[in-house]
Amino acid sequence: MKVSNLKQFLAAFFTVLLIISCGGNNASRGTGWDINSKKGGFQYNTDFDEQETGPGLVFVEGGTFTKGQVQDDVMHDWNNSPNKQHVMSFYIDETEVTNVMYLEYLDWLEIVFPTQEEQYRQIYEGALPDTLVWRERLGYVEELTTNYLRHPAYAEYPVVGVNWLQAVQYAEWRTDRVNERILEREAYVQKDVRYNDINANSTFTTAAYLKRPETVYGGKMDSLAGKSANSKQNDTIKVYAGVEKGIMLPSYRLPTETEWEYAALALVGDREYNTYRGKKKYPWSGEYTRSEDRRTEGDQLANFKLGKGDYGGISGWSDDGADITIQVKQYPPNDFGIYDMAGNVSEWVADVYRPIVDDEASDFNYYRGNVYLKNVIGDDGKASTISPDELVFDTLPNGKVLLKRLPGQLNQMPIDEEETFLRQNFSESDNRNYRDGDVESSRSFSNGKSENDGSKPETNFMYNAPVNAKVSTDQDGNISRTIDSKSNRTTLITDEVRVFKGGSWKDRAYWLDPAQRRYLPQYIATDHIGFRCAMSRVGSKSAQKKSAKHKRKG
Repeated sequence: MKVSNLKQFLAAFFTVLLIISCGGNNASRGTGWDINSKKGGFQYNTDFDEQETGPGLVFVEGGTFTKGQVQDDVMHDWNNSPNKQHVMSFYIDETEVTNVMYLEYLDWLEIVFPTQEEQYRQIYEGALPDTLVWRERLGYVEELTTNYLRHPAYAEYPVVGVNWLQAVQYAEWRTDRVNERILEREAYVQKDVRYNDINANSTFTTAAYLKRPETVYGGKMDSLAGKSANSKQNDTIKVYAGVEKGIMLPSYRLPTETEWEYAALALVGDREYNTYRGKKKYPWSGEYTRSEDRRTEGDQLANFKLGKGDYGGISGWSDDGADITIQVKQYPPNDFGIYDMAGNVSEWVADVYRPIVDDEASDFNYYRGNVYLKNVIGDDGKASTISPDELVFDTLPNGKVLLKRLPGQLNQMPIDEEETFLRQNFSESDNRNYRDGDVESSRSFSNGKSENDGSKPETNFMYNAPVNAKVSTDQDGNISRTIDSKSNRTTLITDEVRVFKGGSWKDRAYWLDPAQRRYLPQYIATDHIGFRCAMSRVGSKSAQKKSAKHKRKG
């Protein structure tokens, strides 16, 4: 190497070293100050790339599609007229939540909240699926009541007997366990904390960690903190993985109805440039339920009821491979790589049911069911958490007792005028009956005044639904139930009924159309409704550049 070239190389090398040592490699475009300087100042994760895909999830790139029924409305429900919607990118479970996945949840509850202790017994019992949903008045399926949930033969079958509320709580639990593992992986907590340092009053919740990290694990977070390679933790400064670190995942949750239908249709397989090449009746291509592939020609592409008295074909030629449910991943995935979006079990989605999708109010990430809450602020000016000796339960109309809040979770309350004053985008906490079921929409509204005397919910003035059963327990533990027995009720629609989508093993092919929608009260469980989880995507719509055609051949 020439001397002149060597001098230039050494000069450049020492210049780089000087810049790195001064922390000037990440200068703010706003102030010119160094970001992540070792001398102090503003610290931020400038190396963040894209959101990590959570366990069990697949990525679904958002886009525009026609939501609703584009085929014949045989039932004449007229409850899902076609309307154009745009969906943001999100993630969704590759399969339905299976028995073994749900058993892991039950096992955790039993360890942390031992059932032999009276005050915790209802936590575990409230999470248990209702195995009696398998019973029939004129059919013998009794073995399923004792075996379907726990027997290894059904491990990879979709869990059923779970109501909407239980599905939501499973998703919340899953969020916390996944983020707990991530914190351990990134060394923000000590190894194996999630096994060794948890009990009823010492658990981890994601929301509490992000708002009040020092309160997590029953206030022991600081003593259980690890030494992250990305932190400057010492004896006096505690570094937590806040939102700005970008390592914690958003919440697992139930998909919205719009997300579920978009993911099920998977129109990406019929896309060319910026148009769709046709309509799809099912999650797969074609107008029929049988495979056209040479290797599997004639096989059913979903698990459903083939006809009266025919749930799976004849002996020696099982048409769809099952009579009740079947193991997940037994049929080809759709073009997003998602399994069983038609057949096997129907699935709960997040939305409150209404006959009309109000696309005039929203055509972007449509969802009916928003209830906005805020954190309760304590005397110290910080978000307060549920005290260790406080368990809050809710008795459902069918008498089932469900846990509402755990110790260590954030204490929340409905938003009030402090958040809604002079806002244009929302005006109240509960938006489930917005523009449909509220006083202004009801037949009782006249001259700008309400005839609602507060004796029953607003929505009932619109839909005349039965008032939920009132369940109470006296000091001796005796349960009394009062039901609405009036015969002039015309509908079941309330703010507590939820949509479920997709056909099941008990349904005819008509219900396999992703646009079909039905509803049940959120506290009801059946032998044909399961669920899968979803997760919002933060950041870019897609990490991939657009291409002229989809990668699928043919």
